[in-house]
Amino acid sequence: MACPFFVPTRKLDDAGWLHASRLPLGGGWLGHCSAPGHEGAEPPDHELHECCNFGYAASCAWLPLERSCDAVRFSVTHDSGVRLLLWFVFESGHRPAGHGILEFDVLRESWTTPHPDTRIQRMAECYLESYLLRKSRSAPADPTLRVNS
Repeated sequence: MACPFFVPTRKLDDAGWLHASRLPLGGGWLGHCSAPGHEGAEPPDHELHECCNFGYAASCAWLPLERSCDAVRFSVTHDSGVRLLLWFVFESGHRPAGHGILEFDVLRESWTTPHPDTRIQRMAECYLESYLLRKSRSAPADPTLRVNS
């Protein structure tokens, strides 16, 4: 669950996370804050590692007291190879605070149903990028390609 005010910009390839693929956005990300009064500010490394990439950032001094949610969670619920459905859930106080579905057209490489909030949409794009990368790495080799010996 990423912080709802975190706007990821670039994937962190090796940031020292033990299981980076288990992070809410499918890996660690650099980015900036969109919390009121801190728009565009880049959080320090310890905040990225402990708050921004995880949500529920009660220790973050930039987190506004008044907010609609504490974290955002994503999950691919359908992957036909042509169309992907991505669920999102907002959480507040460790309880659901809203949800919805985003749709991605794999062939056109475009969102059929994007999220209206650009922060949430950007997080969805990052999650999808991580998902597609993991999927391509785990795809079996083409059995029709054989090396002649």
